[in-house]
Amino acid sequence: MNAPSVMLAAGGTGGHLFPALALAQELGRRGYAVDLMTDMRGDRYGSDFPARDIYLVPSATIGERRSALETIRTAITLARGILTAYRQLASVKPGAVIGFGGYPSFPPVMAAWLRRIPTAIHEQNSVLGRANRLLAKRVTAIATSFPSVRYLDASLERKVRLTGNPVRDAVIDRSTRAYVPPEPAGEFRLLVFGGSQGARFFSDLLPQAVALLKPETRSRLRIVQQCREEDLGRVRQAYAALEVDMELATFFRDLPEKMAAAHLVIARAGASSVAELTVMGRPSILVPLPHAVDNDQLRNATQLARNGGASCIEQKDLTPERLASEIERLAANPDELARMAAAAKSQGRADAVIRLADLVEELMGARQPRPPMEQDRN
Repeated sequence: MNAPSVMLAAGGTGGHLFPALALAQELGRRGYAVDLMTDMRGDRYGSDFPARDIYLVPSATIGERRSALETIRTAITLARGILTAYRQLASVKPGAVIGFGGYPSFPPVMAAWLRRIPTAIHEQNSVLGRANRLLAKRVTAIATSFPSVRYLDASLERKVRLTGNPVRDAVIDRSTRAYVPPEPAGEFRLLVFGGSQGARFFSDLLPQAVALLKPETRSRLRIVQQCREEDLGRVRQAYAALEVDMELATFFRDLPEKMAAAHLVIARAGASSVAELTVMGRPSILVPLPHAVDNDQLRNATQLARNGGASCIEQKDLTPERLASEIERLAANPDELARMAAAAKSQGRADAVIRLADLVEELMGARQPRPPMEQDRN
């Protein structure tokens, strides 16, 4: 007898793909076959997505400032994507379709709605994304990562389930490792990453900030940093001139391990990054991506900073001098780093993937719905 199947719809960015990957891992443990609909050609995140089959679906982003011709082309591409997904769903016959935001999830979830297949969307950020806004009224359920989500219509409250943002098994495995602050004069491990839109900014900023550190602080540094291919040479040369111990790469397949080993993380404030930092309990300086749609990263970072788990500094305010000052201050205050780590950990939802998988089973009729009081219990 064939195992019951679930179709996941994700792509575009790691922030959408990684929660889907976490759910796929959990559903696999529960005996479900998992398929993936995506616009991705090739696994650019090194995720080794655990899907039985991967289906490519045409997709396009709807932008605010587009010409009439571009808007028509986008509409045609999305219509093609819905038709493609509609046909594929007829063949696969999943018990539920779960979308993870971003426009690659739009055609599969719309096609599932047309076929009357139970559907859910998962919102990773504290702001409901544009694709999810278009889908919210049509889906069966809406899973959220934050108790309060901007742009989520109050009339849809009955559909909402607070699950948290699922993180990968590799993150859960390392979340049991307690944070150990640096010794006063010992090695200070700094992890820096930011995705393609953050790596260039950090490649420009970090070497300048490190050059401003006191020699005794600089001698303690061990920097692990993500850089774009075209920036690797100049960043390596800059750190070498400063005699700083470093490990640079365009991509770290073992990023959860690097995060677990870090004394301090400097990163953008994407939903998956924030979720992983809180589940692991690691202190961070978060620099939200400026001009991001709906300022979702700023809201993500602000919520964590308000609790004391991170320092949120907007890019326009982050000079080399200020970053050097922050690194100096934190490197000299292991107790503060430990407090930040504990505060971040208190915000983590390590059971998010369990909650989301339970919701999927409810949609498929394989599990009784949770009582309302249990749905939002931390």
